[in-house]
Amino acid sequence: MPYQSTQFNKYYNDFCAKKNATMHLNHKPGEIMQVDWAGDTTGIIDTDTGELLKVYVFVATLPFSGYSYVEGFYSMDQECWTTAHVNAYKYFGGATKMIQCDNLKTGVVKHGKDEVELNRSYQELAEHYNTAVVPARVRSPRDKAFVEGTVGVISTFIIAALRNRQFLSLPELNEAIWNKLFEFNHKPFQKKEGSRASMFEEEKPFLMQLPAEPYHELQSDMTMLLFIIQ
Repeated sequence: MPYQSTQFNKYYNDFCAKKNATMHLNHKPGEIMQVDWAGDTTGIIDTDTGELLKVYVFVATLPFSGYSYVEGFYSMDQECWTTAHVNAYKYFGGATKMIQCDNLKTGVVKHGKDEVELNRSYQELAEHYNTAVVPARVRSPRDKAFVEGTVGVISTFIIAALRNRQFLSLPELNEAIWNKLFEFNHKPFQKKEGSRASMFEEEKPFLMQLPAEPYHELQSDMTMLLFIIQ
């Protein structure tokens, strides 16, 4: 029996909700960098007090290749968030057309139905790299499914692997993280030929050229100060 359009749409949406059906996304090379903080943290030993200092782990991934960047920070504040993006683009050797992030206050001030407002620093960073920030939709984890999946794998492959080792400084910890990251990116795929690194070689030519100078969070403030002085 044929259905009218309204009935068909209702039955189809009910079917998708029941089956939890989703469409497979084919990402284009160089299009998106997805970013997030890992749920698991790591730490270093304070050499003065012996206290374990918490370290938060930033993850950036290119969903076309799966090639990723990871770095530990003492905080998840604006300065660390900005530095992490700058270092990720430096590691990749180019910028993507879009950045997809969660709705963290370090990036997104307001995410309404019809309007997205980025905080000033994040907006300036995007403009500096000529990219667009596209926050994941509220309560739509599938928007960042790839990076969340990568975060889970990295939490096991890198963070868990370093859990029983002691580190006395953040540079020492990050050096160990980057050694494991190299293994992660070059580890052969299980169900297809190649690795994230070999896929990245195909993706890299599609990245946009980096600016002559990396973004610095205070540069606009200094420019304004000089303007006022003049």
